[in-house]
Amino acid sequence: MLSLPDSDPIADLLKRSHTIAVVGLSNSPMRPSHGVSAYMQTQGYRIIPVNPTIQNSLGEKSYPTLLDVPEKIDIVNVFRRPEHVEEIVDQAIRLKVPALWMQESVVHEKAAEKARQAGIIVIMDQCILKEHRARFG
Repeated sequence: MLSLPDSDPIADLLKRSHTIAVVGLSNSPMRPSHGVSAYMQTQGYRIIPVNPTIQNSLGEKSYPTLLDVPEKIDIVNVFRRPEHVEEIVDQAIRLKVPALWMQESVVHEKAAEKARQAGIIVIMDQCILKEHRARFG
């Protein structure tokens, strides 16, 4: 009997996603948000900076909030401290974003559960670059 490999929800998510809104993306190449987002950009993802303190990053216009982004978002990638996550989740729910990705050390169980209840896929406390590289080299 043929056995199928277990599905990998993270690989599935990364394969079907094209546009990543990065909340807290810095325009400084020294910041992890910049390096991670630059890598994802080289892998073919559209990166949309969401940061009210910058005009642009990685050649893309920055927006003050998720609600200001004028296009469809596949993944919201969060580079903010945990105390800011609930507001980000509320915006993601309003926009019906399919997935919320909280980077390493970004943990907020209550906000994550609220997102899951709204039908959003939640990945928490994991680096999108590391997870992408582990699956796709």
